[in-house]
Amino acid sequence: MLLASANVNGIRAAERRGGIAWLAACGADVVALQEVRASDDQLRGALAGTVFESWEVVPAASEAKGRAGVAVLSRHPVKEVRTEVGGATGAEFAGQGRWVEADVLVGGAVVTVASAYVHTGEAGTPRQEEKQRFLAALGERVEAWSAEGRLAVLTGDLNIAHTQDDLKNWKGNRGKSGFLPAEQEHLDRWGAEHGLVDVHRRLHGPGPGPYTWWSWRGQAFDNDAGWRIDYQLATAPLARAAVSASVGRAATYAERWSDHAPVLVEYAV
Repeated sequence: MLLASANVNGIRAAERRGGIAWLAACGADVVALQEVRASDDQLRGALAGTVFESWEVVPAASEAKGRAGVAVLSRHPVKEVRTEVGGATGAEFAGQGRWVEADVLVGGAVVTVASAYVHTGEAGTPRQEEKQRFLAALGERVEAWSAEGRLAVLTGDLNIAHTQDDLKNWKGNRGKSGFLPAEQEHLDRWGAEHGLVDVHRRLHGPGPGPYTWWSWRGQAFDNDAGWRIDYQLATAPLARAAVSASVGRAATYAERWSDHAPVLVEYAV
């Protein structure tokens, strides 16, 4: 199963820039999307006339128009769908379009694929406190996955650079949202306590990079002054099946169709 995860920075804008064509051509069996920023009908309209038109489409749009929105697209059958993260702390985020979870049937196996979008936050503000609460809700969910022994993977834009290897200008971003110890501790805990594996980092090896996000402004992309904030975090049973990982970085600035690049991982399920 080749799984691609991509923050599309608006599905309709990505379609105009060639992003849907890129995803259709990459050979993925399952595609997780973040920042769709569209209604379910608008998402299906953007996919019309492509290979995805015949796939299972599992969306979770935000009730606020033009904001957030996540989805899972699968050429394999989907058995069950959950559009809220749940848990003791998850009710706050109902209807925000920041979580969708699909149980995908891959041969005789059930693989749970979740697409998550964590907003950027702002250090020292209520917005950052909300980000922390959402990360806590994600932690409750992955704890349940671990307890159930699921083949499961959390994909998406988490808006956290986990270590210095995941951010080019880490010194200049100390104390800023996206590189706060309190955020990084969530990723540490998910690994240490729940066995979640950053399969991209494990397969690639140490950094710096490869990065997955670069500002549209200035020379950030050309200078590879980026952040690695997009992940595929798999439970231990699924992580053992991960055989290759890559980032779909555009060859040139002009060929970019999002400010993020897709993360692709192949699992020998």
